[in-house]
Amino acid sequence: MFTGDSSGNWLYEALHRYGFADRPVSVSRDDGLTLTGCYITAAVRCAPPDNKPAREELAQCRSFLERELALLHRVRVVLCLGRVAYESWLRAAGWWDSLTPAERPVFGHGGEAVLPDGRTLLCSFHPSRQNTNTGKLSRDMWYSVFARARELVDSAGKGEREKG
Repeated sequence: MFTGDSSGNWLYEALHRYGFADRPVSVSRDDGLTLTGCYITAAVRCAPPDNKPAREELAQCRSFLERELALLHRVRVVLCLGRVAYESWLRAAGWWDSLTPAERPVFGHGGEAVLPDGRTLLCSFHPSRQNTNTGKLSRDMWYSVFARARELVDSAGKGEREKG
């Protein structure tokens, strides 16, 4: 996911910087990159026209995302990259329908909300060229959400070790 383009360059460099990846670059599925304490997925399974998935495409792919999420039992922190990912994750995880619109976390860069099940949802602008080349998303902004994700993952892991 995200390999071989500028979004991937931003993503893997940050994952490496904050200890979630063993190297700062990923160029292909079989390049040997190892992720630790994180999982990467997408709301759609194909590259949509103009990189903008239609609602129908998102709805058709949701079952794949739902099945993936069902397999991830120890997730404590979710970082959504962009509004599409945010809404798709909330829908696939069942929160979109179970929370009223007023109860749903608000999307915005650096947004953070603890969900009723205790998981923390973090939001970031997507690292698309449209956002990074225009300054809507700076490196400092990007790093801040990964630093926060690292803090949350570390504190969740500490809490599990203390229980266990």
